[in-house]
Amino acid sequence: MPLLNKLFGKNKKTAKPKKTEVKENKVKTEAKPIETKAPKTATVLKSEILVSPHMAEKALMDQNIGKYVFKVAPSANKVKISKEINKIYGVKVVGVNIINTKSKERKVGKTIGVKPGYKKAIVTLAKGQTIEIK
Repeated sequence: MPLLNKLFGKNKKTAKPKKTEVKENKVKTEAKPIETKAPKTATVLKSEILVSPHMAEKALMDQNIGKYVFKVAPSANKVKISKEINKIYGVKVVGVNIINTKSKERKVGKTIGVKPGYKKAIVTLAKGQTIEIK
């Protein structure tokens, strides 16, 4: 406000002039090394159909027979699962069985929650073929 500037002695005339500097633009030309990524392994699933391997006691026992259990997307069917297993692991699939697990209520004190349901597939491989799942 102009009235306060007069009282406290602030004048526009005593404003400091701006410094003018000329900056030189330096361009750095450094070649960035190209990073090479490791090839995808079969242990890391990056698929829209296969969610993850289902690691339960019964599923681990069935691996000796040649049956492997995977959690799959709700939209997956037997044909899609068979093709995806063949593409990722490079093995021949003999059969696929699908199980839908229901969601379950869980109570902790007074609060009630829901454990979500999921879809899992039991994949049977040809004799002599195995998948290494970690």
